[in-house]
Amino acid sequence: MTDKLRVAVMGAGGRMGRSIIASLLDTEEAVLAAAVEDPESSLVGSDSGEVAGTGKNGIAIVSDLSKVLDGIDAVIDFTRPLASMQTLVTAKNSGKLLVLGTTGFVQHQIQKIEAASVQIPICFSSNYSIGVNLVFSLLRKAATVLKGSDVEIVEAHHNKKVDAPSGTALSMGKVIAEAQGLDFEAVAVKGRNGIVGARKKDTIGFSSIRAGDIVGEHTAMFVNGGEAVEITHKAFSRRTFSDGAVKAALWLRGQKPGLYSMTDVLGLN
Repeated sequence: MTDKLRVAVMGAGGRMGRSIIASLLDTEEAVLAAAVEDPESSLVGSDSGEVAGTGKNGIAIVSDLSKVLDGIDAVIDFTRPLASMQTLVTAKNSGKLLVLGTTGFVQHQIQKIEAASVQIPICFSSNYSIGVNLVFSLLRKAATVLKGSDVEIVEAHHNKKVDAPSGTALSMGKVIAEAQGLDFEAVAVKGRNGIVGARKKDTIGFSSIRAGDIVGEHTAMFVNGGEAVEITHKAFSRRTFSDGAVKAALWLRGQKPGLYSMTDVLGLN
């Protein structure tokens, strides 16, 4: 292992992939060692730095993570569930550190992530922003103090995002439900349409907006009687997420196999 953490970026041609490449360029302790894209992508073979807009770096985008394993220590994956499952298997079998920022996993996929963490260190979070993870801590306190309030979570993202509600919005809801001793799946209302009847007590409502190039906005509303408390986070650049992902990869380097989150990385537990 070299002094610098050698990182492979999955989905290197995507929005987050390009941002992670830029973050690695600005990080002294880590270096981009490989860039991977879908085999059907027209970007395979292209210089990853040129694709990311950071300048030519001599690292060509490849189509198969397994071909570059000898030159990497860690993998960062912000792609889609099926692709990330393949990354998970490759990382587990080769003993590589894994940072997962993909959202939209179903339960059996999450169980596979948990099982793989017995063999390798994995950081798995719905959001790698320092600010968002601070919001999670604030929500625990607010949910305890404001128990009994009507809770609504409103989130907005760009028009290319494929899952809704977002992983971050769901994480916010789960934090609130746990703090209030509620079964999240039983109380979550993921959108409303038509004659839905009066609001049920202790439910957590979700509303999703998809428009333009919104990076990410999340608001948790606690409404009770004559007042409302709102906790909001707005991301203006994807660098807040990619910088956090690189920070997580560096933190994993000193950890034993296990399943960690960004709250562990930031010491917010």
